[in-house]
Amino acid sequence: MTQKSVHTLDRGCRIIATIGPKSNAFTLLAAGATAFRVNFSHGSHEAHLERIKAIRAAEERAGRFVPIIADLQGPKIRVGTFETETIDLKFNQEVILEVGTEPGKEGLIRLPHPEILQVIQPGDELKLDDGMMVLTVTEKESNTRVKARVDVPGKLSSKKGVNVPTRQLPISAMTEKDRKDLTFALENGVDIVALSFVQTAADVAEAREIIGNKAFILSKIEKPLALEHIDEIVALSDMIMVARGDLGVELPTEDVPAAQRLIVQACRRAGKPVVIATQMLQSMIDSPTPTRAEASDVATAVYMGVDAVMLSAESAVGSHPESAVAMMDRIIRAVEKDPTYWEDLYNNRKQPIATIANALCASARDIARIISAKAIFAFTRSGSSAIATSRERSRTPLYGLTPDVGTARKLALVWGVSPVLTPDMDDSDQMLEWAKSFAQQQLGGKQGEHALVLAGTPFGISGTTNVLKILSL
Repeated sequence: MTQKSVHTLDRGCRIIATIGPKSNAFTLLAAGATAFRVNFSHGSHEAHLERIKAIRAAEERAGRFVPIIADLQGPKIRVGTFETETIDLKFNQEVILEVGTEPGKEGLIRLPHPEILQVIQPGDELKLDDGMMVLTVTEKESNTRVKARVDVPGKLSSKKGVNVPTRQLPISAMTEKDRKDLTFALENGVDIVALSFVQTAADVAEAREIIGNKAFILSKIEKPLALEHIDEIVALSDMIMVARGDLGVELPTEDVPAAQRLIVQACRRAGKPVVIATQMLQSMIDSPTPTRAEASDVATAVYMGVDAVMLSAESAVGSHPESAVAMMDRIIRAVEKDPTYWEDLYNNRKQPIATIANALCASARDIARIISAKAIFAFTRSGSSAIATSRERSRTPLYGLTPDVGTARKLALVWGVSPVLTPDMDDSDQMLEWAKSFAQQQLGGKQGEHALVLAGTPFGISGTTNVLKILSL
């Protein structure tokens, strides 16, 4: 991509739009979208490739860096089929759950997933069809057959989902389908891979072995078990998503807000970007305007200091995709105009992990505020120094300067970072001259003003941020 001009992202919080049959990438960018999610739970590789191409064309047309997120389906656990269209689950009824692929019937549910019955024990809950029905295990006859009581009744049809909130299932977060989808996604230049149903840090480590540094890993927190390992998962991930859909099925509804807060705080402590997703403007799938509660939900996420908020069906299949993006954009801007937003971000900041890079980035925020700096420049190859600086949520404009297009795209999803593609420079003197020229010519910097430069020596080596320079313009 050849960037013709500098596109400053003048909003701290970003917007991810899921692209689908009703989406136009360019008009969604114009409405305020920052990044696009391609949902690999639905559609063929051919359809996904067309969407990726459309996003790249819109990126070129808009003159911006636009990250693409490949959202892997993950292990979807479902009941088997039934002899009839549905079976009735009646309150307090005893039912049998049995491993097998033959059709089930009234009182008998067959599961093609032996892993579930291996680990569940009496007292465990099973939630069916996104929590519409709930069973409690009463007796374990063997590792292939259990008895359960119906606590929440309903009509169950074939291949509906099964959630087991209380147990770690002995399955990988990546299925064979996910591995094929991942290979396709990486071959076609996606920037971020969203890993579904992460249970422990081992799931992230497994994905890292395959992905390496070809893309960022965005770990989706959807299982209560992941909350018990949240700091370890955050440490191994590049980004985190609070995926409130399945998380809201596995947790009691009233516990989801506290879980969201826990995850966001863990990410803010560690300086890892965090995304809030699912049902943010759900009514706008059909309605041209959201409810007041939905607007408050989006605003609450922004006040918490998250890096991005996400639209799913609203932009993928909804009737008003551009309106949904534009509404989210207006809500974010309204929050970021509120003086208390900035006061709270400053007063509630967390102590950074004790590294030289984090110490310099924290200092850059305070120095920039005191001297009214024109900008903070973070020279970076991997993106780490710009992400570390973003953690501090400075009001001073932050530019992630990088010679790598892939890094520039990833940084576009990080709070407050405006990515800029630079020449591949040889030494720190050349870097400082480039930054000074950029500040004067592109940002209107005047004599007597200052900018801050964060970089590392030896120059050009990733992960070595150890220099903070005050640059006089």
